[in-house]
Amino acid sequence: MMEDSDKIGRTYLKYSRLVMRDMSTHYEINESQMNFLLFFYDYRFFTLDKASEDYFYSKKKIGERIIYPLLNLGYIYKYYDKLAPSTYEEAVFRESKMTYRVRYAITQKARLLVQRYYRKLEGEEQINVPT
Repeated sequence: MMEDSDKIGRTYLKYSRLVMRDMSTHYEINESQMNFLLFFYDYRFFTLDKASEDYFYSKKKIGERIIYPLLNLGYIYKYYDKLAPSTYEEAVFRESKMTYRVRYAITQKARLLVQRYYRKLEGEEQINVPT
């Protein structure tokens, strides 16, 4: 028998495993990548160092297992790429530009995915789990 919802409050997190399974089945993303997008959803941009520090994950592993696969899937893009100077003169004469780090950001595609995740979690959208 269930408790009164007035006494309990919100309990929608009990569906988080099902929503995660739904998202990883219907989109080309695994659970750790989805969790990363949920964590960095509110960041304007981030570097590999910042992601590693804030997410408590090794820099090498976060790059290999999460950021680069998400980049290839179109969920993350290079907000600023130190390897892509904007003009020929800048490429030839401004070596100092190479001191900046590559900054990554979440794409609109990823933002929509995160919003869908929350809608499913809050019961506003159906959870579709394969049997």
